[in-house]
Amino acid sequence: MAGHSKWANIQHRKGRQDAKRGKVFTKLIKEITVAAKMGGGDPNSNPRLRLAIEKAKAQSLPRDNMDNAIKRGTGQLDGVTYEEIRYEGYGIGGAAVMVDCLTDNKTRTVADVRHAFSKHGGNMGAEGSVAFQFKHCGQFIFAPGASEDKVMDAALEAGAEDVLANEDGSIEVICAPVDFHAVKAGLEQAGLKTEIADITLKPLNETTLAGEDAAKMQRLLDALDALDDVQEVYTTAAIDEA
Repeated sequence: MAGHSKWANIQHRKGRQDAKRGKVFTKLIKEITVAAKMGGGDPNSNPRLRLAIEKAKAQSLPRDNMDNAIKRGTGQLDGVTYEEIRYEGYGIGGAAVMVDCLTDNKTRTVADVRHAFSKHGGNMGAEGSVAFQFKHCGQFIFAPGASEDKVMDAALEAGAEDVLANEDGSIEVICAPVDFHAVKAGLEQAGLKTEIADITLKPLNETTLAGEDAAKMQRLLDALDALDDVQEVYTTAAIDEA
């Protein structure tokens, strides 16, 4: 992890998300709707919906909004039908980018995503062009100062695959997506507080960018994230703000 701080990158990303609260609410509502449509409206038997509701609560999304999103997903209320689609591409310095979307108009979405890539120095790639550079997994991140031994004991007992100690003092727990809620419960029962708890696409290797390259990459990521149909943006870029 030399050359940049994973923890600084995480805090930077969280700060940008908090600054776009209205967009975050829209994303959460769409995710709850699609999760309910795919797996039913009971979060106890629908892990994807349970995670979406947990994220919504963490962002203080009003309960009525959650309930209505679930009802739209299960067909109790009329609403837009969304389709999941993923785009892949390259950013500055060859850094890989994955863009997850929920859309009611694929033609519009692909045009918007392609435009963002081309305008900010990136290129869209074919399906599978960069997916191999990411691992689909559950990820928990603890702030510097957390007890590595305590995290490791609780995480491995709960079914985690790996516990990583980063150079900046943060601790990362990785698990299979299907084990996410069990590991989360185990960590909580041990009294451990995570800063990040999500099912994500984790880069297998990172491309460290600094200076103007870092600024260009951030503009590309921001442009993609600002698109109405984009839910999540993942990248192998590690932006060094030093």
